[in-house]
Amino acid sequence: MSYPAPQAPSRTLKKRLGLFTASVGFLIFLLGATPQVFGLDRSPVVGFVQITVFILGLGLLGLGGYFTLDALWRDTPKNISADIGIRLAGTGYVIALTSGLADVFGLGTRPLPSVPFFGYWQGAGVLIGQLIMIVGFVMFSPFWVRRNPLGLWPRLFKTRPSKSSKPARAKAERAGTTKNKKRR
Repeated sequence: MSYPAPQAPSRTLKKRLGLFTASVGFLIFLLGATPQVFGLDRSPVVGFVQITVFILGLGLLGLGGYFTLDALWRDTPKNISADIGIRLAGTGYVIALTSGLADVFGLGTRPLPSVPFFGYWQGAGVLIGQLIMIVGFVMFSPFWVRRNPLGLWPRLFKTRPSKSSKPARAKAERAGTTKNKKRR
């Protein structure tokens, strides 16, 4: 007995899943970054659990953003800018993860025998990682395809009719000047 081939999830389902994942990731990120908003602030310093929670939330936020933007591409093939953008977003997450957990990995100012502490340089590293993620997601966005965002390079973004388009060929035939006319 043969089973039908599994179908890919619909774009609408993928968009909804992405938005849900991004929303949950944002709430987890907020829980880790500002626990006092939820009434859970128990320590005057940012410790290991709090750092891990907001890094996990940032990862879920990035994963949801990827699902949503990937669904927006529809059946259009992704260009090189989009491929670079999604890799840049992943690199930004790795930078944020490594910077945030630097003390746990033994790279920070307070190696593991002491209590991990989220310091100034770690905060700057996480912020730089987040900015790189934002740039990557902007590059991955399908809204830049065939648009000229800054008014630069107008010749690259003009749409030209193809040589085999019917209106152009009909106009040329009426004028009697076709390039593909065979000489006798």
